[in-house]
Amino acid sequence: MDSLSSRVTAITPSATLAVTNQAKAMKANGEEVFGLAGGEPDYDTPDHIKEAAAKALSDGKTKYTPAAGLPELREAISAKLLADNNIEYTAAQVSVNCGAKHSCYNAILATVEEGDEVIIPAPYWVSYPEMVRAVGGVPVIVQTKESNGWKMTPQEFEENMSPATKMVIINSPGNPTGAVYTEDELRGIAEVAVEEEIIILSDEIYEKLIYGEKKHVSVASLSKEIYDLTITVGGFSKAYSMTGWRLGYVAAPHDFIKAINTVQGHTTSNACTFSQFGGIAALEGDQSFVDDLKGEYDIRRQFMKQRLEAIPNISIVEPEGAFYFWVNTTQLGLKSANLCDKLLTRYKVAAVPGSAFGVDEGIRLSYCTTLDVLNEGMTRFEQFCREH
Repeated sequence: MDSLSSRVTAITPSATLAVTNQAKAMKANGEEVFGLAGGEPDYDTPDHIKEAAAKALSDGKTKYTPAAGLPELREAISAKLLADNNIEYTAAQVSVNCGAKHSCYNAILATVEEGDEVIIPAPYWVSYPEMVRAVGGVPVIVQTKESNGWKMTPQEFEENMSPATKMVIINSPGNPTGAVYTEDELRGIAEVAVEEEIIILSDEIYEKLIYGEKKHVSVASLSKEIYDLTITVGGFSKAYSMTGWRLGYVAAPHDFIKAINTVQGHTTSNACTFSQFGGIAALEGDQSFVDDLKGEYDIRRQFMKQRLEAIPNISIVEPEGAFYFWVNTTQLGLKSANLCDKLLTRYKVAAVPGSAFGVDEGIRLSYCTTLDVLNEGMTRFEQFCREH
């Protein structure tokens, strides 16, 4: 209808939510569905975190906080970033938001102007281009290669820049590929950004879920020049299984944070107050849950890898982080939406089409579910691949 803004009508709905909602509807109708589309841990939030939030409610902690978040939580995030990420941000350089998705949007809204270009490596998380479009920016998609582990190189970055380039988005570990950038890879991209004065939005929401010998590196830790251009995004959803708590954060130089807090002050105000007390408990309490979660997901990752490598007509790059496999389905000869529709309606396996991530020749499979579901889901997916 004509009364809707052109910015909103240009945005496409989230494909990941669409698939999970369709799978839930099928389950509600009594159908057995093997969900490999989810983007949230299948574990409950640890008890000590829930208890902290419950105590906050009991103690009447139900009023507004500063728009930027509880000072105690911002102090805890500042301490965490120094200890874990080797980045020195004061509490005043931290803004607490309503989930890391909100953090990313606030950062883009605060920095990207009409017509500014934002470089986004593909496959990308579904919301990045839509956030850029929503503020009047122009997403510039860089198609990465399987041979390079689905990671953008400094050369590819440079080749896609223009005088209008304002920002580059780096997501490591990445959704949907599980790719983890090395320090040298990040340094190469960051040095190009510094030379051209391009803002780096570093989405590090999966930082705690890295496997094997790989280590997480925060872009902002690499040099003072890079630090000055970097907006670091983190949160609680993945590592602490707090998806519904809607709690994320941004850490950045003062000018960025001041602008982000201004945006938030006129939109949501503060993130949920009692969720913030849960966030403090998450950061300052026992971290064994995180280690246990990562250990369990590594078992599932290895299981899915073994199953996928035995299936003909597809290829994978072993993910080093997050909880997804990006499956290259080029040889199957099907558009990803068509593939996923057949897979769900005929084989009862939910997956997310690669078109949602900017690459139509692939699909995303998640292993944040039980081994029983993974086993049956893989059996059915293999049957699908052999029949197509």
